[in-house]
Amino acid sequence: MTFVIVIIVLALIFDYINGFHDAANSIATVVSTKVLTPFQAVLWAAFFNFVAFYIFQDHAVANTIGKTVQKDFITLPVIFSGLIAAIFWNLLTWWFGIPSSSSHTLIGGFAGAAITAAFMKDTSLHISQIIDSGKVMKTVLFIFLAPLIGMLISMFFTIVMVHRNTWVKSGILALLGVGLWFMFQNFQVNKINENLKKFYRVEKNAKVITDEELKLEKAKDSEEKAKIQKKIEEAKEKVAYGEKALSDSKAYVALYETKGASWVADSILVHSDIKKIEVSRIGDKLNTYFKIDQLKVLSAKNDKHKVELALALAAVDSLKPLAKEFHTAGPDSMIAHMITKYNMNPADVAKFKKVMKMDTKADLIKEIEKSDNRTLRYFMLGALLIFILSFIYNEKMKEPSAGRTGSMFKKLQLLSSAGFSIGHGGNDAQKVMGIIAAAFVANGNFVDIGTALKEYTWIPLACYGAIGLGTLSGGWKIVKTMGTKITKVTPLEGVCAETAGATTLFLTEQMGIPVSTTHTITGSIIGVGAIKRLSAVRWGVTVNLLWAWILTIPISAALAGLVFWIYTLVS
Repeated sequence: MTFVIVIIVLALIFDYINGFHDAANSIATVVSTKVLTPFQAVLWAAFFNFVAFYIFQDHAVANTIGKTVQKDFITLPVIFSGLIAAIFWNLLTWWFGIPSSSSHTLIGGFAGAAITAAFMKDTSLHISQIIDSGKVMKTVLFIFLAPLIGMLISMFFTIVMVHRNTWVKSGILALLGVGLWFMFQNFQVNKINENLKKFYRVEKNAKVITDEELKLEKAKDSEEKAKIQKKIEEAKEKVAYGEKALSDSKAYVALYETKGASWVADSILVHSDIKKIEVSRIGDKLNTYFKIDQLKVLSAKNDKHKVELALALAAVDSLKPLAKEFHTAGPDSMIAHMITKYNMNPADVAKFKKVMKMDTKADLIKEIEKSDNRTLRYFMLGALLIFILSFIYNEKMKEPSAGRTGSMFKKLQLLSSAGFSIGHGGNDAQKVMGIIAAAFVANGNFVDIGTALKEYTWIPLACYGAIGLGTLSGGWKIVKTMGTKITKVTPLEGVCAETAGATTLFLTEQMGIPVSTTHTITGSIIGVGAIKRLSAVRWGVTVNLLWAWILTIPISAALAGLVFWIYTLVS
């Protein structure tokens, strides 16, 4: 447990340092334009970071770091090494005032430590068995695309907002609102289908196929090859079954907006065949009750748990054939079997019933509703409406003047900075929560990250507090870089940059793409500067930033690998 405490402390230190980077970026423009004082800006940003917790229910991007490395290779030493490397790189870039990505630092650190740990044990492993190369490549691609998208959107907003005709720019913003509404509605449908794809075990069984095919390439014994081939065929059948259920569900998911989650869940249960998937879920619940995942972790550390693991696996195997009776008899047949074989007492029976309780409709509703983005859509429409009404009031109902226009944009910057902070929270604010929870899972305390966060409510409070303190106490070097060194930012340009940054973060979060808030706001600031004139952007500073972005993942990976190697020498 001592090692877990060390990791928690390091994670909070990293979160504190993250305040120098990402949180500082979210308030850079609003501070540099003197709309808010640094202390007011910190409170403003922290509040809307926390609001994001309620808007982004599934937190897909915030959990990307935990999914970059395959679960079997996430251990306490790997987490420790990744954190040490990430902290070092963040401090180094902070010292030089370079806004590098904390997210990419963690991704590189964990990937590098995990790859080193895996290859030190078995050099025959394939890289895809250790990390999800698809997620890593997508992350690398958006090192370049995120700032580019932010730049283009900020240029668009700047051109619209400086337009002299009030009705033209109001009309353009109104059309933009309609387009965003339908675009995000489509994102919502796609996210529901992605969540159902996981619910139907398609990804889980596809990974089994990949892993077993790699084993088949190395297998020499014909009997072993036959067993592996059988597993592959079974997994392929399960994938096909899940994809068929997903295909049947899509017609009902498309009507979620008008019919609601309950209707969609009822329709799926009535018209889609998911019986085999429910049986598979019962198997997962058995694993939870017998603490299979925790025992695997503990047995890797201590041989005395290996016997306990073997007994637990045997119990699960003996109960799985009874899963087919679960729909008619519930857990009763399993309980009768366990009383006979394992002499269960009443307390154990009650606990077993609680763990095995399964309400497929309720679980489907949860998977559907956590993809709902209507709150986000209403926020975007409300923000655009406030922009439109502000322009009409300032330019048509009042006599326009430079002072009144500047005052209007200072007020609007409060809204745009709130939007960017929500986007920042939806992408980054929870990554350290996931790290700490992963440490508890790796230590065998919990079966998954969600359970750890539910049980330990102090984790979110500690993480939000750490990132806020970091912003308050040391992020001003990066604020200066973002707010003045790239290009001088006015309140109008601050509104455009922050609105563009928020829009980019909302877009990428809905698509489940991990991006850096640092890169996004940098690209947005470059965009507003370039609209004035290309020479308004200090391109030398921008090139240095680009090099830092490119080097962050490989350097963090190499540092983490080195830290892990040193750890193995001294441990």
